[in-house]
Amino acid sequence: MSKKTIKVTLKKSLIGRIDSHIACAKGLGLRHREHTVEVLDTPENRGMINKISYLLEVVE
Repeated sequence: MSKKTIKVTLKKSLIGRIDSHIACAKGLGLRHREHTVEVLDTPENRGMINKISYLLEVVE
């Protein structure tokens, strides 16, 4: 049984962003612009994605 994952790509730079938004990006494992990671589809990760959705591209 595999767990559902979401592909998340950082589309905009973190320079000049609010500290909590930078922390959300780091929490998702995103390091720099155009970096893509796969994260588990959990409520915690969804909350971080929703908070910084203006910086991301999400593929389910």
